[in-house]
Amino acid sequence: MAAASLPEPVMPMLATAGPVPHGPGWAFEFKWDGVRAIVAASGAAARLTSRLGNDVTAGYPELGGIGALTGGRPVLLDGEIVALDAAGRPNFGLLQDRMHVRHPSPELRGRIPVSFYAFDLLQLDGESLLATPYDERRSRLAELGPVGPVLVPPSFTDVDGDQLLEVARGHGLEGVVAKRRAGRYEVGRRSAGWVKTALSHTQEVLVGGWTVGEGRRSRTFGSLLLGAHDADRRLRYLGHVGTGFRDTALDDLMARLRPLARRTSPFDETVPREHARHARWVEPVLVGEVEYRLMTRDGRLRHASWRGLRPDRAPDEVVLPAP
Repeated sequence: MAAASLPEPVMPMLATAGPVPHGPGWAFEFKWDGVRAIVAASGAAARLTSRLGNDVTAGYPELGGIGALTGGRPVLLDGEIVALDAAGRPNFGLLQDRMHVRHPSPELRGRIPVSFYAFDLLQLDGESLLATPYDERRSRLAELGPVGPVLVPPSFTDVDGDQLLEVARGHGLEGVVAKRRAGRYEVGRRSAGWVKTALSHTQEVLVGGWTVGEGRRSRTFGSLLLGAHDADRRLRYLGHVGTGFRDTALDDLMARLRPLARRTSPFDETVPREHARHARWVEPVLVGEVEYRLMTRDGRLRHASWRGLRPDRAPDEVVLPAP
């Protein structure tokens, strides 16, 4: 079937960050550590669209058979592309080696296979389900069942969210997402109808500079200088990160940083002298993500570790968390 006959993608509904909600009317899912995608399938054709609306189908050819999930019926799914570690847990670090490769080799696909965790059904047989309640969408999704690399992860309506969060902690998962059972799918909106609770602190960041590396990292960089926008859209300096990089990531990042060079700091505040003195400034367009232990009163990340680039995020989306 021609790609033109595939269901049209939509911008995904986004969750707000917060504590686990309590009371009736909530369903809970595990939070999967991957890359969001909207998948349209019909017959033998499939199209994967990123959170920013980019076509990423060619990067994940093993997911081209998603139409088998529905026996060839036209379908539009929301979910997460994940790469699993040896323990069967989604691992964002592993996925980094796939996220930037448009046509992965058979060797790379064999070494780092991906799966698609479908957690919402938005359209089936030409019928839009956007206005139907979450419970109905999930029930119809569950009827489809898993096929090959496409899985339908569980949704829990009879457990306490805090208990499920502890289960996630015990299994090394990222956290939980609570969803209003009567809620509709709100296209392109960050909605209080979905609440995500993460077990670790993460922050999306913009790379505003780098420092020259030493020793075995003398060919690349020692650390990245990070920032995020505040409520007034000023680019605030958050500190630096020098750990969490694999060798392949160092080389890839260096190749991306060099063409972005600029003469002056991109930050809208003074960078401490000990960090600015050896800095090489760049245009703040590369979006990444770090994990950190705490944020100081003056807005600095402590004990930060690099998690990877986020090509599924736009620079304007990188903001400081609300106080």
